[in-house]
Amino acid sequence: MSRRRTLGTKKKIALLVSAATVAGGGAFVMASTSNAAPTPKSASESTVCLGLATALGNNQKFIADQRANPDAQSEARIANREAVVAEIKRKQEASGCTVGESAQDSQTAQPSQPAEAAQPPAASAQPSQPAASAPAGNTGGGAAASGQQVCNGSTVTLSGEGGAPAASSNQFPAGTKLKVTNLDNNKSTTVEVTSVSGSCALLNNAAFEQVREPGKFLIRRALIEKVG
Repeated sequence: MSRRRTLGTKKKIALLVSAATVAGGGAFVMASTSNAAPTPKSASESTVCLGLATALGNNQKFIADQRANPDAQSEARIANREAVVAEIKRKQEASGCTVGESAQDSQTAQPSQPAEAAQPPAASAQPSQPAASAPAGNTGGGAAASGQQVCNGSTVTLSGEGGAPAASSNQFPAGTKLKVTNLDNNKSTTVEVTSVSGSCALLNNAAFEQVREPGKFLIRRALIEKVG
């Protein structure tokens, strides 16, 4: 009788260990499922991802332009922008965005939002009065008079570059001063154009921080003025 009780106890212990193993395995599977990485968001799903994709596209376009039309400083500029591209990709990964997704400009990244929808109220005008909405220099950039609104309908994002507040532009030469106002929070910054980019006004990190809304990498309603 004593032997049978001993065997019965061992069997019970074995069953308990087996049950614990199965339960532990189930818990491991559940934990593995819950820890699975979420699907990265695309530019069309997130404003943050859109801003980063736009910044990446602008820098990639700048690099491509420099390689197509090189000069004595092109290699240094390209090396600098490649470092910026790497930083933007790190930000995409940290923000849960699709790493490497780029857009040449914010308009191509927002096909469902035409340029008119992004224009600040002051830029709106009747189609029959083009002269009132686009005075001389508005599209040419460099010919705009001081204090004149330029780049109507443009959105603004960041280049990813460090340093003191500054901007880059595909319309204004180095030395031009631009005032960029975020109409969603009424913050503005006046910066000097120091380099070329693929946008009317592309702010570096320091300048963008002065006008951004928390957590956003794109200013949809921007007022851009040439002030010097």
